[in-house]
Amino acid sequence: MKVSGFSFIKNALKYDYPIMEAIHSILPICDEFVIAVGKSDDDTLNFIKSIDSPKIKIIETVWDEKLREGGRVLSDETNKAYRSIAPDSDWCFYIQGDEVIHEKYLDAIKNAMVKYKDDKQVDGLLFEHLNFYGSYDYIADSRNWNKKEIRVIKNNNEFYSYKDAMSFRKGKDVKLDVVMVDACIYHYGWVKQPEAMQLKQLEFHKLWHDDKWVEENIPKVDEFDYSKIDSVSLFKGTHPKVMQERLKRLNWKFSFDPTKGKKQSVRKRVLNFIYQETGLHIGEFKNYNLIRK
Repeated sequence: MKVSGFSFIKNALKYDYPIMEAIHSILPICDEFVIAVGKSDDDTLNFIKSIDSPKIKIIETVWDEKLREGGRVLSDETNKAYRSIAPDSDWCFYIQGDEVIHEKYLDAIKNAMVKYKDDKQVDGLLFEHLNFYGSYDYIADSRNWNKKEIRVIKNNNEFYSYKDAMSFRKGKDVKLDVVMVDACIYHYGWVKQPEAMQLKQLEFHKLWHDDKWVEENIPKVDEFDYSKIDSVSLFKGTHPKVMQERLKRLNWKFSFDPTKGKKQSVRKRVLNFIYQETGLHIGEFKNYNLIRK
């Protein structure tokens, strides 16, 4: 069985992406790792080149600014990496620049790959998605945040990254058939210092909207306001080993006052309560077809 990791990145240093941690978190079970490095305003390319592993395969890219609306450029870059994977690979492990896999899940993921490698009904593996928010001590726990995501797919020319790169499709907009794996993606996209987070927000909204929308909707402030969220809870687990050095560098504190958080309608509060108490996500849109095996 051959496994290829793949990802894309641009301006990793400028926006402080944990891309090194992301790559190293899945590298132990990958035979190669393909990363599309976009032309950057910083030293991202040399940063990625510094990874001391023969498994790393770098492709240099230029982001297509015509694909700005709807975040389509993100799927375009994902597909560039996916299409550069070795043709004899069986599985393709996708991880984004601010996602990390805890080492405790690697065996379960690899076992699932072995189990379903030759199963024609299975297109990929589905993961829980844990969103850290404000700091490494809190997670966003409302139904609006915690969704399941496809992160491992088979090497198939009919598969492609979908819309803003949060999922995959096959053929003409057909959802992939996946099985659930006992593993979780740790998403660290919302734990930057307030100044860095505001800068990232400004740049990322430019991938979904035109300049006029950004001008009218993104506050002209120096710091991101982390209080504008509906619900968070304390994280009671452990972080991946590859994240430990980054955690030590954290130099700001986050706390959440629920009385000042984002207000929701009664209907949404009820749905959120049901989700938090039972795990039942009523009305959830699913980017996949879940197979029970």
